[in-house]
Amino acid sequence: MSLTNGEHSPTMKKYLEKNVFAEGELLKKILDLTLQEKLTTKDDEERKVVNFKHPHELQKILPLSINYSGCQSIEEIENILQQVVRYSVKTSHPHFYNQLFGGVDEVGLSAAWLLEALNTNVYTFEAAPVFVILEHYMVQQLCRFFGWDGGDGIFSPGGSISNMYSIALARHYKYPETKESGLFGRKELSHYSIQKGASFMGFGSNQVVVVPSDENGRMRAGALRKTIHRVKEEGREPLIACWGGAVILSDKHKHLLKGVESHENLVYGLADSIAWNPHKMICVALQCSAFLVKHKGLLSECNRSGASYLFQQDKFYDVSFDTGDKSIQCGRKADAFKLWFMFKIHGLDVFKKRVENAFEAASYLEREIENRNGFRLVLKQRECTNVCFWYIPPSLRGQPDTKEWWMKMHKVSDVSEARKPTRQLFIYLFQTIDLTVFGNIHDENTSLWHQLLRAGWSRKVLSWWGINPSNANTL
Repeated sequence: MSLTNGEHSPTMKKYLEKNVFAEGELLKKILDLTLQEKLTTKDDEERKVVNFKHPHELQKILPLSINYSGCQSIEEIENILQQVVRYSVKTSHPHFYNQLFGGVDEVGLSAAWLLEALNTNVYTFEAAPVFVILEHYMVQQLCRFFGWDGGDGIFSPGGSISNMYSIALARHYKYPETKESGLFGRKELSHYSIQKGASFMGFGSNQVVVVPSDENGRMRAGALRKTIHRVKEEGREPLIACWGGAVILSDKHKHLLKGVESHENLVYGLADSIAWNPHKMICVALQCSAFLVKHKGLLSECNRSGASYLFQQDKFYDVSFDTGDKSIQCGRKADAFKLWFMFKIHGLDVFKKRVENAFEAASYLEREIENRNGFRLVLKQRECTNVCFWYIPPSLRGQPDTKEWWMKMHKVSDVSEARKPTRQLFIYLFQTIDLTVFGNIHDENTSLWHQLLRAGWSRKVLSWWGINPSNANTL
């Protein structure tokens, strides 16, 4: 049976008749729920960040089962949406400190929604002409931010994949023959994705070499030189990748990337590649990750497979804009649009202020911790906006920092971690260094933090740890 535009098969007509909501009604319900629950605006700080349920409880609460008949009413659908929101983490909440990302604003969400509505793939210009041009523009713009003349890049599904790109390109740059011939052949504070990448790409995670760090978690430059020399003496070839971030948007803080940039007033750029996740500090909607490489054409050389059904070289337009062969994946979202849209609507000054607000808020929190009895900062010198600290209970104060003392401190953090689900007013992160757990605050909701801290957050953090704020200085 042949069909023309606007006609539907009997099966399609039956499906359309089955719809239990009017056209556009479901979208309006989602918009209403988003506004009602303040998912893109500052939430009431007294409300819970998450209505926590244990996995076995949530499995019983959520309407998980699917069937052949589907939902029977718009009310049933609306109830599903409400339950999804009710038991999800509110990342726009002013007390969401758990990870390196935060909530989106209205501009960011609008970009994400439009991107989903257009539902296209950025592998070729003919499939996504607007988004391919935008990604090309944003890659060049980001390269200019870092002072690179030219360069190349791609938006990837996350920082871990960007790090794997960097490893692959470093190998290909040094040993291009391995693309066809293949490979035969310690971890400390490095990012976990480096070990994953080494394993994924056939190096083996044991080939990730430890470079000693200083007391602030920074790689020691002298130790790096010695490690490179040692590895070469062992007959191995070191591959080194680098990453950068949102501080490039701030004149006040971009010096932290010294050695990555190649501006005249800084050391000439030492990095061959940069991984930056705009979905972190500047809160572009997840996911949005840019991978930049100084060597133009290297991405394509390393990853090109030349699939003839996609990347024909005799098309009627400039095929250099068919960027899909630069990627290790075929299906890829147009995440560059979300960053471009936010830059375009807000202007770069807004993001400069967001970055600087985050640093100011972190400094304020550090001062509060230093002046609060029973708290101790982990780092003598903070590198970015992560504020790491220990809470020392009264029974452990004034004692020498012995191994036994640190083991007891570890248990203090275990108790606090166990209290998180019952309090639900804060979500924060614990992590371990030298077998001792400490609290780690990530202030990525930058538009909310400054007002929040000055409004008495330091008293709330005491309650979060199970301490009566009125007794904090006498415990």
